[in-house]
Amino acid sequence: MKIETVSVRVPGSTSNLGSGFDTLGLALRLYNRVRVSRVVGTDVKIVSQSPVEGRIKATAMLHEAAQLFFKRARVRAFGIEVELSGDVPVGRGLGASATARLGVVVGLNQLTQAGLNREQLLEIVTELEGHPDNASPAMFGGFTVSGRVAGTVRCLRFRVSPRLKFVTLIPRFEINTEEARKLVPPGFSRADTVHSLNRAALISAAFAGGRYEQLGGLFDDRVHQPYREQLLPQLPRVTRAGERAGAIGGWLSGSGSAIMCPTLETPQQVARAMSKQLPESEILILTADNTGAKIE
Repeated sequence: MKIETVSVRVPGSTSNLGSGFDTLGLALRLYNRVRVSRVVGTDVKIVSQSPVEGRIKATAMLHEAAQLFFKRARVRAFGIEVELSGDVPVGRGLGASATARLGVVVGLNQLTQAGLNREQLLEIVTELEGHPDNASPAMFGGFTVSGRVAGTVRCLRFRVSPRLKFVTLIPRFEINTEEARKLVPPGFSRADTVHSLNRAALISAAFAGGRYEQLGGLFDDRVHQPYREQLLPQLPRVTRAGERAGAIGGWLSGSGSAIMCPTLETPQQVARAMSKQLPESEILILTADNTGAKIE
């Protein structure tokens, strides 16, 4: 029987985690839902509460996602209606675009019964996103280390304990990802490169081994955060305040504007301390999602 509608729940994510630029990601229990329905024609129609300009941009983005899926799956294109809902905010570095693209691709895979596996779906979304740091945790859940190797995406995934809380400060303002990427220089000194390699390796090992207490002192990034601070000058104040209140550390989530401080013991105190540095921001205490994208 032909399936007409599919609903997909996709977790938001935090990426980079300091020096793991375009490589490290972690899925969060903060979700968007993408409902994909088959309609007559070949167009993509968005049904959401987003502003008109945002809806136009989303339509183009999701049309591109649908067309690439049809091409990779070798399925004849058809029209779809996409209903977007959920709690992952746009322009805050929490993987909103990855949730939308992945939701469409997973939904179309189910609608068409194309049978692509999760690795193949990740390839499609990574091609659309340009990097896998949000797409990987959105697909698989947990903490992920991923990158292109010999032309394909290789992703290693590790479960994250619910005892690790991620205090998430979400400012009212957005940061444009493309503008933020322009601020990152094309090259780095030998010292900064070695520092980045060291930190990314130690962060990965700590998460892989569940030794979260060893994350302390590892988020002093030199690759992207110092350059993006001009868009969010409050960043060092917020993370220092979080650390003084008991956070293990802190980082700019993706390209911002959200700021993340993990803690094992004092989430409420950390939340209060962070909020004092950037009042009127939303503050959430989250845990990791270990499931990834799920058809509901």
